[in-house]
Parts: sequence; C-alpha cells; structure tokens
Amino acid sequence: MSIVAAMVVPHPPIILPEIGQGEEKKIQKTIDAYRTVMERAAALQPDTVVLTSPHSVMYADYFHVSPHGRAAGDFGQFHAADVRVEAEYDTDFVTGLEELCRQDGLPAGTMGESEPQLDHGTMVPLRFLNAFMTRYGLVRIGLSGLSPLVHYELGQHIAQMAEKLGRRVVFIASGDLSHKLAKEGPYGFAPEGPMFDQQVMEHLEKGDFLSLLQMDAGLCEAAAECGLRSFWIMAGALDRRKVKITRLSYEGPFGVGYGVVWLEPGAVDEMRDFGEQLAGAQRAYMAERRAGEDELVQLARLSIETYVKNGQQPEIPGDLTTRLLNEKAGAFVSLKKDGRLRGCIGTILPVQSCLAEEIVKNAISAATADPRFSPVQKDELDALLYSVDVLAAPELVASAALLDVKRYGVIVECGSRRGLLLPDLAGVDTVEQQISIARQKGGINPDEEVRLWRFEVVRHI
Repeated sequence: MSIVAAMVVPHPPIILPEIGQGEEKKIQKTIDAYRTVMERAAALQPDTVVLTSPHSVMYADYFHVSPHGRAAGDFGQFHAADVRVEAEYDTDFVTGLEELCRQDGLPAGTMGESEPQLDHGTMVPLRFLNAFMTRYGLVRIGLSGLSPLVHYELGQHIAQMAEKLGRRVVFIASGDLSHKLAKEGPYGFAPEGPMFDQQVMEHLEKGDFLSLLQMDAGLCEAAAECGLRSFWIMAGALDRRKVKITRLSYEGPFGVGYGVVWLEPGAVDEMRDFGEQLAGAQRAYMAERRAGEDELVQLARLSIETYVKNGQQPEIPGDLTTRLLNEKAGAFVSLKKDGRLRGCIGTILPVQSCLAEEIVKNAISAATADPRFSPVQKDELDALLYSVDVLAAPELVASAALLDVKRYGVIVECGSRRGLLLPDLAGVDTVEQQISIARQKGGINPDEEVRLWRFEVVRHI
C-alpha cells in the first residue's frame, strides 16, 4: 500500500457554522466540495492520514512532525471554544519517517515542539473528515522555509514510509491560496493575488507539478500565499505516479482564495519525476548564470566562497580592470537563494581603498553579518545567486516628487538615523512604499521630518 488519494483543501474557520454564524453560506461551493472529498477519502478506508499544515510548528530549516500519541485543540481563538477536535497519532509512522529522514539527511523530525495543540489548519480538515470516519492514525507535519525541492523530497519520504509500513494513506494538503484578493478583505488587494490563485489552480488541475515547484518567489510573496509548501510536499508524495485530478471548487469572497482539488494516484509513470526535473533545471540555470557573471559578481562570489570555506578574505586578483582597482564607490552585495533574499550589505559612500576592496568586504558581510539571516554555510554555496549594485554619489532632493522608484534608490535621513532602499525592487511599486520601507529600516517614525536623497545604481548580475 502507499498513497491512495490526496487532496488540496483550505482551512478558513469561518467555514464552520459555529464560527461563521451564517457567513459560511457565502462559500457553499467550498463546503460542498469539502464534503465530497472527505466522503471519497473515507470510502477508501485509509489507515493513516498525513496532513501538512501552514499553521503547525514551522521552522526555517526543519520540518516538524508532531510527536506523542494523541493531540487535541479547539477554536477558542475564533470565539468557539466548545468546538473541539481530537486525533490519535500514528506513532509507528512518525517514528519511521523521522528515522528515514535522518538516514537520508533530510531535516525533519519531532524535535522542537513549541505548541502540541492542534492548529486550525489541521482541525478544519479533520472536522470535515470526522463526519465520515474517525478510525485512522494522524501524521501532522509543519512546513519550513526550505526550498521547493526539499519539500518535494519530504513528500517522497512520506510515500516511501507508507509503502514500507503497508499503510493505506490519504494525504491532506491543507492550505489557503492568496490572502490579497480584495481591498475589503483582511489583508487588502494586490494584483499578484488573483494571478497566483489562477496559476496554482491551473497547475494543480493539469497535474503540472514542475510548474508548481517553479513558481516565481516574488509573485508568491506579493500574493501573501498560505499553502503552496503543503502542495509541494503533496506533489512529492505522488512522485512518479499517474494522477487523475478533479478540481471541485474555487472561491474567494472574503479576500482569501479557497481551492478544493482531489487527486487519485495511478500506475507508475517515470516521466513524472518532477524532483529530478527540477534539480536538473536548477543546475542548468545556475551554470548559465555563472557563465554570464561579470568580474564584479565573480569577485563577490570568490570572496564569499573563500571566506565560508576557509575563514579568510581572498587576495584581490591582479587581473581586474583598472576601474575596480583604482576607482572608489559605494556598493551593495546581495545574495539570493531559491528566489528569496539570503543577505544584503553595502555602503552608501566608499570606505575602502578601491571598488574591488569595497565589494570583497561587503560580500563577506552580506554572507556572514546580515542580522536578518544566519551566516551562509558551505552546503548553501552552490545554490546562491549574486548581484552587485554600484552606487553613484547621492544627491539631496527637495521633495519626493523628484524620486522615481524604478530609476533611483532613496536615502531617508533624520538626524543621525538613515534608512536606504535600492531602486527597482520587486514588490516596491511606488515612491510612497519606497520611503516608508526606508523609514522603517532607519528606525524613523512616519511623522518625523526627514531629508531625502536619491542615487542611481548600476546593477551587475
């Protein structure tokens, strides 16, 4: 036995009549679809339900699998404390999965439980499932900040454990879609919200898991998505299997996207090895990027790789152009991993003897001293992308009307406090946003008077 079915479901507490108080009728299609997939799941008589939830314990670099023999929770935070859900865990599956992941070096297990109670991302699906069956073991898994490929690999390990134990497993990928579908919604509107929902639903309906794994990180962040990582793990659990897919519903009347999709795995299909396809595409892309790096980016890479591996600053190569060895300029070095920022440090004005030295120092600082991130480790180096922004001298401007979010970076100054933001950043579309973020970075309140500086940059990638 292995994965006998999988599903994508949302988890809005308002869907429960005790909480919705009639408002749940606005998502009746979602309710009807929920009942359909849970009735189908119960008919398959699963031994185990594996459920991934964005609201369980979550770490940046580790998948938490809930331990113990049983757990319970209620909807007290949604003013319905009398609505309670209990579950028995499949402890053999949990123990086996943890050991399998340990053997393969996959960061997943039962360590670090900070909240043993069931979360609403778990309880909403179980409330619907329990209307049709109650005899099953639960495996509850949180998400992580790790890459799409690592999420997919966790799904593969879940399927392996189901096979090893002879379990009939139903996989529930709990997750809402975008939270930015309407101005009147709780999180407001962003054009990326509807775009994200449309793409996710299309990829799911077509079974195009490779496209699901390769979704643009900037789009996902701007859409304030919830469940994508759940869907990545589910895709891994269906690795190399033909899949019959039924899209039952999609709604978003409260400004949050709710999709319900049913997936039935079939025969083995080696063409659906999406993890290997993704890894191959990533290797090809990284090789192409490296081949196109100019000497500034090559110097940043050399600096970081040398320091992370050996703990030493590299010697500046003697064959650099005259500009790098003789000119001075402020420079920012940025690192990205899996499409997301991994570090960024720079100088507004030059503080080193030459631009090359500026890049070396700031590259090492971006990798090791950005307070927002832990220091870069050796096993991350092959996954990093670099960019170097060389700054022109800042010029004082009389008003924000002289700024341009695409062309100019901005410095906001109040006394000795300063906040800087580079130009042409994803998700920063207006001067007002640019100034607001720069204020936050400089610890400057919105009502404090400031001086504005603008500067141009030349970006090297």
